[in-house]
Amino acid sequence: MEAAATTCYRHPSYETYVSCTRCERFICPDCMREAAVGHHCVECVREGQRSVRQARTVFGGSVARSAVPLVTYLLMGLNILVYLGELVFPDIVDRFAMLGAGLTAPDGSQYLYENGSFIGFDVIGVVDGEWYRLLTGAFLHLPPGGAMLGPLPFGVLHIAFNMYALWNLGRVVEEQLGRARYLALYLLSALGGSVLVYLIAPFDGTVGASGAIFGLGAAFYVINRRLGRDMQAVNRFMAGFLIWMLVSAGFTSWQGHLGGLLTGGIVTVAYAYAPAKGRTVVQAAACVVLLAVLVLLVVLKTSALSG
Repeated sequence: MEAAATTCYRHPSYETYVSCTRCERFICPDCMREAAVGHHCVECVREGQRSVRQARTVFGGSVARSAVPLVTYLLMGLNILVYLGELVFPDIVDRFAMLGAGLTAPDGSQYLYENGSFIGFDVIGVVDGEWYRLLTGAFLHLPPGGAMLGPLPFGVLHIAFNMYALWNLGRVVEEQLGRARYLALYLLSALGGSVLVYLIAPFDGTVGASGAIFGLGAAFYVINRRLGRDMQAVNRFMAGFLIWMLVSAGFTSWQGHLGGLLTGGIVTVAYAYAPAKGRTVVQAAACVVLLAVLVLLVVLKTSALSG
């Protein structure tokens, strides 16, 4: 008497005599997955993947399967795309730059407020509820024809220097922190830089990713210190970073640089020294608390300027 024909449990019309070495169900070639011994079915493979603990960085971030620093490249692409938009629509700079308080004349011309009078002018900027400027300004750069919001004609060098720094720092920091933590660090550093500009120089207009990049510089320092690496080269790098902040004080927003540096340092310290138990919750809570403090500072400054 012949044995009854066996069929694939997922494809009953397919006759097969090969079974999964794990669950012993019969499987066809489409459902076979190579294993150390024999073959597994697709469901057993999927169940095994769920049971494997995902690799994490020292700071709790998920280790990406691809070595490509995806978030860094996306941020660079966004900055470059916005810059190309500036070339086509130059008014983007005035409309979305970081500006705490400015004046718009009846003819539409924009002026920065300097101990003058608001009479006859429309007030614009963060003080007028344009809070989006706190972040959008970090994705804008000086136009190629000259520094529209600064005294020196940086032109395309402004975005070139920033993107070069982002490419060098971002890849290292993203690999160590993981994509989600890295993106939160970048955005909070950009915001921290704009907030310090608003607190100290609310009547100055600023653009550029420098605040976020200085935050990455602070993260680079904290990461290397936390991992116990040789700090001589890192200290030289940070010394150059700080010297650049001082040298550039006359023609860029040193307030934005300093604000990004401090914010990035605070965020990364929270990442690096959070306890292993409940680490993700502690890190997320630290970011939320810092965000709340920055928002509170903006509210208080707006109230003072409005008064």
